[in-house]
Amino acid sequence: MIIRFFKAFLLLGVPAGMCPSSFPQSPPYKNPSLPAEARVKDLLGRMTLKEKVAQLSFFYLKGEKSLEGVRGYARRDGIGNLHDLFRRLPLDAGARIVNAAQEILLKESRLGIPAIFSNEALHGLVAGNATSFPQAIGLAATFDPILMERIAGVIGKECRARGIRQVLSPVVNIARDVRWGRVEETYGEDPFLTSWMGSAFCLALKKQGVITTPKHFVADCGDGGRDSNAVHFSSLLLHEIYLPGFQACIRVGGADSIMAAFDSVNGLPCSADPWLLTDVLRGEMGFKGFVMSDAGSVGGILHLHHLGGTKKAAVAMALKAGLDVELHRNGWFRDGTLLSAVKEGMVPMNVLDRAVGRVLSVKFRYGIFEEPFGDPRKAAEIADCPAHRALALEAARKCLVLLKNDKGTLPFGQDVKVLALTGPLAARGRLGGYS
Repeated sequence: MIIRFFKAFLLLGVPAGMCPSSFPQSPPYKNPSLPAEARVKDLLGRMTLKEKVAQLSFFYLKGEKSLEGVRGYARRDGIGNLHDLFRRLPLDAGARIVNAAQEILLKESRLGIPAIFSNEALHGLVAGNATSFPQAIGLAATFDPILMERIAGVIGKECRARGIRQVLSPVVNIARDVRWGRVEETYGEDPFLTSWMGSAFCLALKKQGVITTPKHFVADCGDGGRDSNAVHFSSLLLHEIYLPGFQACIRVGGADSIMAAFDSVNGLPCSADPWLLTDVLRGEMGFKGFVMSDAGSVGGILHLHHLGGTKKAAVAMALKAGLDVELHRNGWFRDGTLLSAVKEGMVPMNVLDRAVGRVLSVKFRYGIFEEPFGDPRKAAEIADCPAHRALALEAARKCLVLLKNDKGTLPFGQDVKVLALTGPLAARGRLGGYS
């Protein structure tokens, strides 16, 4: 029968009812040779409303026990973004969980859309036996962007081996108030140095295929040193001091994600400010990626800054202003609020499609559809390896700053030869707030 079928096929052409278009074919969005824009357009046309909304929120994965939760979401509407919370696991063990989650999304979701796996990596990936470098303020003290690029290259390799494709770093806020609790995360008070260090970090990670997320856009340190308070800065001050670091990360470093800040600037929350997120970020800086909220900052529009009046109105303000993704365990993009806002016309469909398209475009441009997995074997090879440890030691030595007590500022006599350091920080070395 098989031989006669193929003879008929060759002699007579395709049998009736079996035209070429009826053979199984991959949809255009799965074709890596097509431009990202064409793939986005094709995939958007196939997605349901719920599937689109799912691309704009986060699922926090805590380990293997959370994989059933991933499966449940995958079978319903998919998951756009996964955040790695199994941080104590070694790189290779973590990579296996990342791979299992992506396998579920590729095979059990209707459209097979992989997630962007993210984690913190301010001065090293936050994961078991990953390399921890000096904190950002220490790296800034090296005044060495080439060293910064080498360090970020190592971070990128360890991220890719684990399957992490987005880092919520670097912090390019300008630190001019020592009361602010996040000074250690920054590169200090100078916009020029911050621009050099931040763009070097972003560029090296992009070369490894990892999305960087400069944060927090913008001027995160508000009145009283609080990162959620009101900021009242002129456009001139913002453009000369607080925005250059972000612009350098975008134009030089190629950053494709930006995190909006908790605070308000001149009366509008950063997560709902069209001047910041659209006019400045996309118009002036030419940003082409997606904007995400800080954790809970969409809710902050209503509860912290007292704007919008309702959850749905706050969500609509954020989307219309140019925010695309909400970072939150149980956020309003995920709990049905955004879905209701779209159905009721508060968020126009073209605004929703714009946000979803930006996320999908980054996934296509970074090859996440084709290479969503980590490499456990590679992760085991490079974790805590001598070369990475040597670079961390080199950075630690170069970030040391020697101070002189010429004018007796410190209450020490000239004959003091030995100082004793006591307390919990003397008993245990701490590697920084993201380790």
